[in-house]
Amino acid sequence: MSAPKILISMDIEGVAGVWRPEQTQAGNGEYERARRWMTEEANAAVRGALAGGAGEVLVNDSHGHFGNLLADLLDPRAQLIQGKPRTLGMMAGVEQDVDGVLMIGWHARAKTRGVLAHTSNSFAFARVWLGGLELGEVGLYAALAGELGVPVLLVSGCNVLADEVTALLPHTDMSVLKWSDGARSGRSLSPQAACAEIEQASRQALLRLQGEGAPPAWTLPGPLTLRVQCQTPALADVFSLWPAVQREDGDTLSLPCASVQDAVRSLNALAAMSSVLR
Repeated sequence: MSAPKILISMDIEGVAGVWRPEQTQAGNGEYERARRWMTEEANAAVRGALAGGAGEVLVNDSHGHFGNLLADLLDPRAQLIQGKPRTLGMMAGVEQDVDGVLMIGWHARAKTRGVLAHTSNSFAFARVWLGGLELGEVGLYAALAGELGVPVLLVSGCNVLADEVTALLPHTDMSVLKWSDGARSGRSLSPQAACAEIEQASRQALLRLQGEGAPPAWTLPGPLTLRVQCQTPALADVFSLWPAVQREDGDTLSLPCASVQDAVRSLNALAAMSSVLR
């Protein structure tokens, strides 16, 4: 294949050294330190991807308000995707003839013991299912990439996320950067060691993509139903204002979807609707 085009999707909860909610929320010194670590891990993935033969690299800022990465510190060989709302959310850029995705700094799904585990919006959603599978963000966005024929080459984050990746994406490489004792405690590689691991793993993932053993794109068979357990019945009240939403019980609803892209867009629309109760 010609030099591949790679998308690096960056979250923050899986970044080495990040344990507490304030590190993920703008407006304090702990967040400023964590966003620098996030940028350094992005740069490590860029270096590794280019060393492995990538011809072009896009970096998608995929946490919160999608404006966390420090643009002036990003490797100048990469292009940066920031800002919201956007149709493909955490996978924006995958539609631009991308050959593979690296998910760096991601986290486990809600209701697990992963570090800062949640799914999409911790205020709005307790659990999310698509196509009958309970999924977190890795599963949802791997399926979105797979719908476009793009495989996930590498994921980095905590050991609980590693179990999730192994179950859903057994051919995808996983870099464990920290080990959870609970939602807000455990042990971690240093930022420097984490970057070294990400750089090496990204290089190897690119070599695999161009050689033997590249992972397949992961797809969900249709028809698809998005099912959501809300954090409160009050949120389900709000979401049920959408005519297509079917209320199952006090806090659970479902929504038929024509595609994974529609499901992700619907979930992000529900998250936006939840803001009326904040």
